Amino acid sequence: MKKLLFAIKEYTYLAERVLACTDMEKGILEVNHFTDGERYQRIISPVDGRDVVLIGGTVSDEAMLELYDLASSLVSYGANSLTLVIPYFGYSTMERAVLSGEIVTAKTRARLLSSIPRSNRGNKVLLFDLHSEGIQYYFEHDLYPVHVYCKDLVIEAARQYGGTDLVMASTDAGRAKWVESLANDMGVSAAFILKRRLKGDHTEVSAINADVAGKTVVIYDDMIRSGGSIINAAKTYKEAGAGDIYVITTHGLFVNDGINKLRDSGLIKKLICTDSHVNTQHINDDFVEVRSIDKLIASVI
Repeated sequence: MKKLLFAIKEYTYLAERVLACTDMEKGILEVNHFTDGERYQRIISPVDGRDVVLIGGTVSDEAMLELYDLASSLVSYGANSLTLVIPYFGYSTMERAVLSGEIVTAKTRARLLSSIPRSNRGNKVLLFDLHSEGIQYYFEHDLYPVHVYCKDLVIEAARQYGGTDLVMASTDAGRAKWVESLANDMGVSAAFILKRRLKGDHTEVSAINADVAGKTVVIYDDMIRSGGSIINAAKTYKEAGAGDIYVITTHGLFVNDGINKLRDSGLIKKLICTDSHVNTQHINDDFVEVRSIDKLIASVI
């Protein structure tokens, strides 16, 4: 029997793309709201004894609760197995406490999802290019986490735009290990920026670890919010003599007019991202290329 694929409202676009490249069956839902804003959901497709896949990102607290409510109900109505697909885990910034009293939201949200009742064959959650490797270990009990890397998509885009003589670069030393892994797989050089803290949150660039003069530089970051760190990095590489600069990210949030800021900086030739975040579905700009993770999702479920 075919797997049954459901999605929360925010991720219907990605579910349709996954359905188009698999033989899964579309799960039907009825979703409405009462006059006071309370959400009404009803599962129309019979799920008893079926292997169920549910796509839903934590792009907001509302989306998070919609995902939780639907997942819990799918199990309660008899799903044989449950696979959660979370293209963007949206609480990864607060993955640890730095100041006393800070709430580690990544952990509390992981615990919430871990409380979903266990299906007959168990529950699994697929997480894509997490901001911190440690987040997957916050999931507990019967929810088995799988960290899915979008490395092949990143490498394909880097090769297409950077050619063979490129430098894979990061915004700072914090992402250097991941960028170095990409560079090693491609057989190219890796670069990252060394910074020195001056006072408060003010820093200055002290060095770049690789020669980028005359080279095409491809900057990779797992997530872009407003693009400030990307612009600062691109400026540093350009001042060091870099040629064309391309930027690749997995999760493109692009808040606070981020795309316009990146384009208008005049430093970046092209921006490539995946469709892991719903914000990418509202982009209408030749400066940005959006590539789908639909086939990657299909391959791991």
